[in-house]
Amino acid sequence: MQAFKIKGGIKLSGDITPQGAKNEALQIICATLLTSEEVIINNIPDIIDINKLITLLKSLGVEVNKIKPNSYSFKAENIDLNYLNSEKFKTEGKSLRGSIMIVGPLLARFGKAYIPRPGGDKIGRRRLDTHFEGLIKLGAKFTYNKEDYFYGVEAKKLKGTYILLDEASVTGTANILMASVLAEGITTIYNAACEPYIQQLCKLLCSMGAKIEGVGSNLLKIQGVQTLNGAEHRVLPDMIEIGSWIGLAAMTKSNIRIKNVSWENLGVIPNVFRSLGINLIKENDDIVIPEHKNGYEIKNYIDGSILSISDAPWPGFSPDLLSIILVVATQAKGSVLIHQKMFESRLFFVDKLIDMGAKIILCDPHRATVIGHDFKSSLKATTMSSPDIRAGISLLIAALSAKGESMIQNIEQIDRGYENIDGRLKSLGAKIQRF
Repeated sequence: MQAFKIKGGIKLSGDITPQGAKNEALQIICATLLTSEEVIINNIPDIIDINKLITLLKSLGVEVNKIKPNSYSFKAENIDLNYLNSEKFKTEGKSLRGSIMIVGPLLARFGKAYIPRPGGDKIGRRRLDTHFEGLIKLGAKFTYNKEDYFYGVEAKKLKGTYILLDEASVTGTANILMASVLAEGITTIYNAACEPYIQQLCKLLCSMGAKIEGVGSNLLKIQGVQTLNGAEHRVLPDMIEIGSWIGLAAMTKSNIRIKNVSWENLGVIPNVFRSLGINLIKENDDIVIPEHKNGYEIKNYIDGSILSISDAPWPGFSPDLLSIILVVATQAKGSVLIHQKMFESRLFFVDKLIDMGAKIILCDPHRATVIGHDFKSSLKATTMSSPDIRAGISLLIAALSAKGESMIQNIEQIDRGYENIDGRLKSLGAKIQRF
């Protein structure tokens, strides 16, 4: 197990370029299974979760070549479907949440797909019903082995139909979308997720020859085609990492420029940080966070009531950034209610922040009230463990703002979602060591 030792309370400065979006890359890589031709993907982040998925595809028979750092070619010409019934697959598949998205492409192209119950962050229930109910409506037969937690779907031919999703699941939308592009006839997906990452997936699929209407809306119409061809694609910058750098700059009173952020795909993220009093300057496609010498003040609602920040499906605020917002609020002037609607275990890391001196009331598993210090007192350095990716980066931000020396254990969780985080922090002047 690796750990970070952090000397906090140091102002940082410099430029940082966000990595490619993890959540988009997982979908895009799985989409390469839809064709036997070469697909080139650029700006893939070098992180544990992505590398696990690439290893899984290699085991499945996909020819993967690294063209240069963060750029790969994928050619799924000779797929070994027997691998899906192997013990190796059961081990590799369940170690990664994103592995669920191989199901749609494999079912569409080969008529069958299997997956062990995927792992990932322990942040609460993350059901798969939306995925499989959509595939069943397309004509797949569903099986589930309760003893092995092993799912399966098979179909001689998928047929287009009308699908109303029970929730706007991003991965569920991606899986059903990838299955439907090779289905016979027209598929309509209503209540589809419309995140930029889904839009990017549609963009890639269309460049491969798919016919998709309604991109960017929650109503997708897909005209099935017989085959797809190769293509080249570039992954967007990671909006969650961009939010992490904004939070870091504010908490450490640093002057940081985040380069090439793709402003048009950030949605409400800049405005939510501004509601905490953080000054964000747009310069071309960069975000500049100037030094907040006098701190930042939470803006209440116009009637004076306390601000509430909650997550919601796009274009609402991403649940992945609520942990960052919560940490940033600990040093703001004023109070805020954080409402995590989607996952019931994601706020449990606040006990570690309370140990550091933060004023947080955990109302229930979904809500926490934060009373900011206004930098009148700093967080205290301590030893802690990273429970999941987003809580891990939040604790790292807290440690970088706290005076003294902190230790964060189980940093593999952070490495799952953030590329070379310690090296990039050092480039900004942070005192951080990996053990």
